[in-house]
Amino acid sequence: MRGSLRESYCHLPRGEPPSPQPSPRLRGEGEDRACMAAIDYDVELRRAGAYATGGWRRVLFLAQRHVLGAAGLVIMTLFVLTAIFADFIARYDPLTIDSTRALMRPSLAHWMGTDSFGRDVFSRIIHGARISLAVGIGSTTLGGTIGVIVGLTSGYLSGWVDLVFQRVSDVLQALPLLVLALIMTAALGPSLPNVIIAIAIPLIPTVSRVVRANTLALRELPFVEAAKSIGMSEVRIALRHVLPNTLAPLIVLATAQLGSTILTEASLSFLGLGIPEPYPSWGRMLSESAAEYVRTAPWLVIFPGIAISLAVFGANLFGDALRDILDPRQRG
Repeated sequence: MRGSLRESYCHLPRGEPPSPQPSPRLRGEGEDRACMAAIDYDVELRRAGAYATGGWRRVLFLAQRHVLGAAGLVIMTLFVLTAIFADFIARYDPLTIDSTRALMRPSLAHWMGTDSFGRDVFSRIIHGARISLAVGIGSTTLGGTIGVIVGLTSGYLSGWVDLVFQRVSDVLQALPLLVLALIMTAALGPSLPNVIIAIAIPLIPTVSRVVRANTLALRELPFVEAAKSIGMSEVRIALRHVLPNTLAPLIVLATAQLGSTILTEASLSFLGLGIPEPYPSWGRMLSESAAEYVRTAPWLVIFPGIAISLAVFGANLFGDALRDILDPRQRG
């Protein structure tokens, strides 16, 4: 942040005071608006002393400016900590069956009750967070990595390579994410690695198009031409100069997709094609109880549903805040 958004979007040297006029090096009305938004944001940060003090002051300022984003960050932090320390938080073994405790209401002994097999619902939800986090991060990382490679190659090389990659992307995007994930899991079979692969594949076209669009714009800029003129290889230019400048929108996109991947995994498990038994999955917990116990044991539906909603809600709030911070052009 010390370089400030002003220098990033207005191409101004560090230390130069903000000017009400956008830099003449910018092209187009959209970039002019981005520059002015960056200048306004930079001025606000400097008035708050965010650049002149430590990192905690900067974090507090951003949290005050983006209250919902801070709430989303808190939710996601709790979600991650719950997944990491599930073995210490859970009060019972989530896989232990005890028919004598079947369908017990929430109590001090079982905070969220028990299911039809006598398994503690609270412990299963805690361990289910670990599976949701593994699927969310795993599929986002896998799909994002492949998408970056495809988008960077397609945008930088252009020509027939770009044509082939984009037509393949069109085919993948012709089907909704859930439908394509259903097809993949049905073909690969229900397991944690297969679910990660099935959810990652539909993410590739979205990531590749974002990277491609940024690459097409960046490869025409003077610093790329200068790198070519000194004999730098195409691969080195793409990896060292083009790719780092696409990271901001990629971070925003990855955070937004995290909530989508969690919801997709829950949907697949609800339909019986996700994480197999006996491993706890929020979607499977819903499918086991939605039809038979929704009236007699509503806690079996309410608590897994709340867990899914909070995880997706937190990821979306945090993703929106990151978009506003890292990409002023998207700020509403």
